[in-house]
Amino acid sequence: MKIFCLLRNFFRSLLLFGLVILASCGGGGGGGAPMGSLNMLLTDSPACGYDHVYVTVDHIEISPNGSSWTPLAVTPGMGRIDLLNLTNGALMSLGRAPLTVGTYQQVRLVLKANGSSAPFANAVVLTGSGTETALTTPSGQQSGYKILGPFTVQAGTMVDLVLDFNACKSIVVAGASGQYLLKPVVTAVATLVSGSITGTTTPGAMVFAEQQSSSGPVIVKGTVADATTGAFTLSPILDSADGGPVDVVMVSPSSTNLGTQIVTDVPIVAGGNTALGTFTPTASTINTASGTVLVAGVAGAANIVETQTVSSSARTYEMGTTMTTTGPYSVSLAATGPWTAAYTATLPISAFTQDTNAADVGIYSLTATDAAGTVVSSTANVSAGSATVNFSLTP
Repeated sequence: MKIFCLLRNFFRSLLLFGLVILASCGGGGGGGAPMGSLNMLLTDSPACGYDHVYVTVDHIEISPNGSSWTPLAVTPGMGRIDLLNLTNGALMSLGRAPLTVGTYQQVRLVLKANGSSAPFANAVVLTGSGTETALTTPSGQQSGYKILGPFTVQAGTMVDLVLDFNACKSIVVAGASGQYLLKPVVTAVATLVSGSITGTTTPGAMVFAEQQSSSGPVIVKGTVADATTGAFTLSPILDSADGGPVDVVMVSPSSTNLGTQIVTDVPIVAGGNTALGTFTPTASTINTASGTVLVAGVAGAANIVETQTVSSSARTYEMGTTMTTTGPYSVSLAATGPWTAAYTATLPISAFTQDTNAADVGIYSLTATDAAGTVVSSTANVSAGSATVNFSLTP
């Protein structure tokens, strides 16, 4: 929508990826254990640096305790799925299966193995390249990717469990080897306790639902606003009772020369939608932060996350993720402070205040992470012009 970008939800994003599981009604019969049924759906967050991210799901397994697993088949003949077609609230059904009533702690996603030549079962296409590169997914083909629950299936009820597969944050470039590794960042969200956010902003803008944590901002869900209308949907997101409110960050494309807008403390209603209305960002100068990434002394690959602190809300926000595969990188950043407004149910939301604190305006923290998990952070000041920031990582 959130790739030397790693997967947080298997698509903010990638850019931009997720699975949904629906357990429908059905009681047990003949004295047996009560049963439900499972309808599996897929969604994604935005991906950065890719035109296509393909995966092929072999099957899904679920477990009540992390040791015994129940396999769930997907729809026969489904084939490859392009995660980047599943942003902005789009879902794809993977199939249905019966499921015993109870509480389940883990979900395991198992992908099919790649063949020896394209089209591969799991692959990426770099932006503008037109060429498929296989995704290395050894764990996904053997034991599968584990996603923590819990979620509960009750007799005679339907449970929707969304496995949000963030392609932007799940693909790792393995140094100079040229391999692309799939290390999914996946979260499970039961839709009985989740809702959605909708609105309209600059076409093509990155839109993130974020929360604060002790280690920094966390993107709960990300997407890319429709390229024509600017409409966006952030879904699913845990409701305010279970996950708390979120801040919605809207980062316009650099070509539009528009600033960032943030709506704070947006409530999430279980089974409902929070409408934010239409936003028109203010003009802003856009500068760049660029440089070179060295990994163990040679040009390498890194996932570079850009964050900015906003004094008016006393919070720090992630403004996007940039991927580098060969060493050089460049990211566009607003030179003026973002505009923030508190959520109100009365639309339009218009009481925006610009952050003019000299300690914040045009100042970003860039954090580079290589395939080995080495992390280096540096400050980029683009308030008066473009900045050069180089990274040297030693795994």
